[in-house]
Amino acid sequence: MAPYFLRNLIPKREKTEQARPLWDVLKSLTLTQWGLYLSGWLAWTCDAIDFFSVSLTIVNLQEQFDRKTHDITTSITLTLLFRPAGAVLFGLLSDRFGRKWPLIANLLLVSVLSLGTGFVQTFRQFLAVRSLFGIGMGGIWGLASASALENIPVEARGLASGVLQQGYAVGYIVASLINLYLVPHKTWRTLFWTGSGISAFAALVRAVLPESELFIRARREKQAQGEELTQSKTRIFFHEVGQMLKNYWLLCIYVVLFMSGVSFLSHGTQDLYPTYLEQNKGFTSYRATVATIIGNCGAISGGAVAGSLSQYIGRRLTIIIFVLVIAVFIPLWIIPDTFNKLSAGAFFVQFGVQGVLGIVPIFLSEISPPAFRSTFAGVAYQMGSMVSSASAQIEAVGGENLRTTIQGPNGPENVPNYALIQGIFIGSVSAYVIVLALLGPENHGSHFERGKTAFQAGASKEDISSAPEETGGVRDVEKSSVGSGGKEKGEAQHVENVRAAKDSPL
Repeated sequence: MAPYFLRNLIPKREKTEQARPLWDVLKSLTLTQWGLYLSGWLAWTCDAIDFFSVSLTIVNLQEQFDRKTHDITTSITLTLLFRPAGAVLFGLLSDRFGRKWPLIANLLLVSVLSLGTGFVQTFRQFLAVRSLFGIGMGGIWGLASASALENIPVEARGLASGVLQQGYAVGYIVASLINLYLVPHKTWRTLFWTGSGISAFAALVRAVLPESELFIRARREKQAQGEELTQSKTRIFFHEVGQMLKNYWLLCIYVVLFMSGVSFLSHGTQDLYPTYLEQNKGFTSYRATVATIIGNCGAISGGAVAGSLSQYIGRRLTIIIFVLVIAVFIPLWIIPDTFNKLSAGAFFVQFGVQGVLGIVPIFLSEISPPAFRSTFAGVAYQMGSMVSSASAQIEAVGGENLRTTIQGPNGPENVPNYALIQGIFIGSVSAYVIVLALLGPENHGSHFERGKTAFQAGASKEDISSAPEETGGVRDVEKSSVGSGGKEKGEAQHVENVRAAKDSPL
């Protein structure tokens, strides 16, 4: 028999046959479901605006602090290094107390630190604030993805995941537009101040929406059982955290290794990109920003396409396909010298990169312990970001050592060869991600919204296939599979889901 990872590469046919049409699912969503999803998307968009504000103003920051490129990219590295701390802190708060107020607090912290970045006067102050910003930034992804996806029916989660993740690309575009039209007339500080205001607005939007239905249901069950003591809930919560780490330690290692590769793809193609166009290709700041915007348009479309496709052919297979897209278009991304060709290369490379990333929220959510999706998925994502934190510096230092000559306005110029180092770097990482995706687990179509919350006993070992019946939403699909003579088929599928999870090497 073929190995598990090959047998599980494509979802079983009956999983897709039983699903409702996507359009019917989208029409059935309530205003509350739309609101919770969009608030998660907006939070992730704000996160990207604040993060890429540094990438877009590297040249300005060099002039402000009289530093070299690799000195400024140190701030990007520090931000990424501190993100896991934020993922642990806010992830645990979210899994223990709910999605709403931890996300609001997280967004307000990001807003304050982004505002503070605009007031720094020395390079040391700048590094300190951006390090603290990493803690705030680290919590956003896990909370935003958990809030958004657990309130969406299972049939729409592939598309929802792809669109959610592209809040990152939208944030890059918004930051680019601010940098393009506002910064030249004001100061680089304006970009950070504007990002701060948008994050505060996102916190306000989340404040007017209710708590996630998963936590509302869990609290009602606790009240019905007479278990309302906070001390009891907290004791159960920390016990379940320990059990989760004991039961899922191998999966923890895998997701960190996998997300490290994915994060290298993302940061390796984005963090130094505007600088590469300006210093390697002789673009003006304006044209470099426009090319960045074009690339992120490819990212948005790639995330939506990949997320939707993964609903039918599986998460890992779709990831492999989109990594191959990246590899194919690397030459167009680095070899040409004209704006049109380089912009086309940026579009298709980001189509592939963000196609891969568009699957990540649902892929991690499905393989995570259901009660700890915010913490588990969030920490995995940010640990990957931490490992890849040196992407910009690797490319900056490597480019400065592999120098090349270009024709500048005043004759030949010896400049860092960022093109060559980026091509080698991203090509190597692409091969690594394909191997990890091929060998990894998959739990396609998991009904994680049925699971217990982390303050309920047994949450760390719960088999979500045995969760109590609910009415409406995604449960309607399963009811239709066991009705009108189809009970045996539905039960057989249940057994297959449990067997597949137990067979996984992770």
